[in-house]
Amino acid sequence: QVQLVESGGGLAQSGGSLRLSCAASDRSLLVTDMGWHRQAPGKERELVAGITRGGSTNYADSVKGRFTISRDNAKNTVYLQMNSLKPEDTAVYYCYLRKIGSRDAWGQGTQVTVSS
Repeated sequence: QVQLVESGGGLAQSGGSLRLSCAASDRSLLVTDMGWHRQAPGKERELVAGITRGGSTNYADSVKGRFTISRDNAKNTVYLQMNSLKPEDTAVYYCYLRKIGSRDAWGQGTQVTVSS
């Protein structure tokens, strides 16, 4: 069972920054994509950003230009740098990991709260 340990959530003011980290226990070369989803109260979980093993990225339109995802394959860690935060970014952020031949793994979630 893959373990994903998230850190870096918390409280920020509008316009501020936070950096999320997610360390995975699985160092297999079968690990492909990693990334982040988020879920705000009363809303569906949505993809925020994803990154392939080779470094290709994709972002939700709502965060393009403000958030940057990166990955350290040697440390099996994915990061989400969040700048110019807005109150609508308030949500629980979940790290995910995709591995060939296995079900997706999810972190426990970390709360991000942005005050106006």
